Amino acid sequence: MPRYVDGFVVPVPKDNIEAYRKIARKAGKIWREHGALEYIECVADDVKPGKRTSFPQSVKLKADEVVVFSWIVFPSRKQRDAINAKVMADPRLKSMMDPKAMPFDVQRMFFGGFKTLVEL
Repeated sequence: MPRYVDGFVVPVPKDNIEAYRKIARKAGKIWREHGALEYIECVADDVKPGKRTSFPQSVKLKADEVVVFSWIVFPSRKQRDAINAKVMADPRLKSMMDPKAMPFDVQRMFFGGFKTLVEL
């Protein structure tokens, strides 16, 4: 069954990983309550700068930061749009999403929606 995925790449200061984890856990619960199938947040463990491009280069990673790679799985694009609308209207998320209070530089985050190509 094809699914739809929102993906994110975020530079997080190493000193802020625990603060980021707390926000991610709360956000993940909200997404799941509204219908997301999976909510995954991963911290870079074996990610090196490339010669032309890489995860570190994509977010202009600083020496005191680490890359976080995340994704949310939805049943379909249509359901993703409906779920995200509910999540964005949820007062619990709104209270957490002040860019000034985030434990990372939101301007260097990037994200997008993806159709499933292969699922095994």
